[in-house]
Amino acid sequence: MQNLTISKNGTNKKGDGPPALLVVGHGSRHPRGAREFHELVALVRERDPALAVEGGFIELSRPPISECVERLAGSGARKIAAVPLMLLAAGHAKDDIPATLVREKMSRPDVGFQYGRALGIRPELLSLMDERISAAIPEEEKDETAILVVGRGSSDPDANSDLAKISRLFYEGRPYPMVETAYVSMTPPNVAEGLERLKKLGVRRVVVFSYFLFTGILEERIRHGSEEFAAENPEVAISYAGYFGPHEKVVDLLMERYHEAVRGDIRMNCDVCVHRVALPGFEEKVGAPATPHYHPDEPGHAHGHDYGHGHHHH
Repeated sequence: MQNLTISKNGTNKKGDGPPALLVVGHGSRHPRGAREFHELVALVRERDPALAVEGGFIELSRPPISECVERLAGSGARKIAAVPLMLLAAGHAKDDIPATLVREKMSRPDVGFQYGRALGIRPELLSLMDERISAAIPEEEKDETAILVVGRGSSDPDANSDLAKISRLFYEGRPYPMVETAYVSMTPPNVAEGLERLKKLGVRRVVVFSYFLFTGILEERIRHGSEEFAAENPEVAISYAGYFGPHEKVVDLLMERYHEAVRGDIRMNCDVCVHRVALPGFEEKVGAPATPHYHPDEPGHAHGHDYGHGHHHH
């Protein structure tokens, strides 16, 4: 670990400084997706070389969170602020990561943990999305091009509705006549249904944007789904604008979430949270204990090697 000052009695003073930053990712079976996560963590380290930073995953990729905590504690960190590198607060940010941190706290009672919130609905992300979409379409065609924003999809209506809000915010003040929302897993409409809806509305040009931080199996599924639809519907011109990727704007937001966690000023949106409010079809989740879960919808999602994360299979 860099920049540790060793005091006379041989212990480092890291514990006295600002809390270490633990960046928590979901993990991906896709090697490039995991690599992009580590590229972003490298950008975070460059931003503040004096800060102890580790980045790890809940599942599917190395290193696991326990290894990151081990390294930070081993380098003298006595306070760790964990920030979920997730776009929206669904099950992972609400349940899985807090459960993982509780487990770490139990095995390391001498370390204090603070927990930040997901990146959330932010202008930094809307402007980066604008950048990605603008790169896929000439300026003069914008006012006749619809945008399809495709998110991961969740069993959490709050997270799904956040994506609809993002689409609406992206529409405001920009030249695109229509911005629609679709999801790649867990909930309709899927990519083909989203594109079909736009076609029925008479749209002739569409740019598809994946509302994902990094590539992975689901991001590639969106890309392929868009290409298949384009091949079957030659009358609609479809371009693919990609996803966010490791970028300084994401680092800006991540650092803001870190400072917020350190100050203890976290504001989760609990007004429409399935754990607190009875939403139609989700009533059984109110007051239910938050437990980590697995994703039956993702290809190859058997937890054969989840590095001891002890997921509860519902």
